[in-house]
Amino acid sequence: MTNTAQNPFIVIGGGIGGLATALGVAENNQYVKVLEQAPEFGEVGAGIQLAANATNVLQRLGVMDKINEIAVFPKRLVLMDAFSGKELSALDLGEVYRERYGAPYIVLHRSDLHRVLLEACQENPYIELATNQKITTTEENDQGVTVKAENGDVHKGIAVIGADGLWSNVRKMFSDDQPICSGYVAYRGAIPIEEVKTSIGDMDDVYMWIGPDLHLVQYPVRRGELYNQVVVFKSKNYRPEIEKTEDWGTPEEMDAVFAGSCELVQNAISFISRQKRWPMFDRLPIENWTQGHITLTGDAAHPMLQYLAQGACQALEDAAYMSDMLSAHGEDIPAAFAAFQKERQPRTAYVQGSARTWGEIIHNTTNEGILLRNIILGKRQSSDFEFVDQFHGYNKNAKLVEA
Repeated sequence: MTNTAQNPFIVIGGGIGGLATALGVAENNQYVKVLEQAPEFGEVGAGIQLAANATNVLQRLGVMDKINEIAVFPKRLVLMDAFSGKELSALDLGEVYRERYGAPYIVLHRSDLHRVLLEACQENPYIELATNQKITTTEENDQGVTVKAENGDVHKGIAVIGADGLWSNVRKMFSDDQPICSGYVAYRGAIPIEEVKTSIGDMDDVYMWIGPDLHLVQYPVRRGELYNQVVVFKSKNYRPEIEKTEDWGTPEEMDAVFAGSCELVQNAISFISRQKRWPMFDRLPIENWTQGHITLTGDAAHPMLQYLAQGACQALEDAAYMSDMLSAHGEDIPAAFAAFQKERQPRTAYVQGSARTWGEIIHNTTNEGILLRNIILGKRQSSDFEFVDQFHGYNKNAKLVEA
């Protein structure tokens, strides 16, 4: 099989991970077709944090100049006590961080990041984009791979990369597992900075206010024009049988969980939009997500809880390593996909587990646990990168593997 525009790599899913994957494959002068199920390419949600393991990839893909125009470069990541209002710990995100990891820590609006990646794909002669492609079947045959959409469209190619997110259909080829609801929900949104400027802390910082079964994240996006806020809490009303209803994680519960929190947190919650909530899911790691000319990437392979802000970062790591393996293995796509999985499966399984553990730490409900956590946090310096090295330092080099 030869890769041509008529026999491309097929990437299922046009989100941030799917577009980055397409750009990574195209680095090798390979043709790619990206299939998006929605009528148009777009991204929902609000802000996104990207550590150096992600921005190193964006630098490599040649899109950082455009991202620099719209992103915010925070000075610190600050952990705050949501009830006492005291600072618990901080991480320096300035020049020391950039020198250590070779790339900056940035925050920006998800739709801005998606737009930059989409424009890069549109300008790339090796990438074709298609919408209204809700995929129903994916199969490998002697001629390559065949993908069928609900509207009757049929796509033939050399390989399939499933980047279709948490509720991935392609994943069903490898596992019959289901997303696991954490019992937590998020309310989020970005509001004009003028509305909150007088009632928040340092605009140059990312704040994470933590407390029993709750947290609040705040930071500016879009050149500092908008302020992104995410309120997360555990619902006491959650039960598996009502998981798909609106009967848990309500705004009334949010007010009850945050009752007694400090004035800055109370004020922040008053600005949160209450029309839509996002239940928080992940999945347990699976040992295999590759078969022949078909593999998974991003949330389709390893969806994780948001507590380390590593979901999109891991998808971008995937995109870079996928590109490296295709470069290293030439036309032997099964070997490239197998090598991709061999590196990425243990790495992402570790990050998935770490995200769960970090959630337990920040949401601790016992007096002893909270005291111990705060003592440990209070003893570290803002220049201590011991904990984040294992996450943010992964893509320290622009090219992970020399072909």
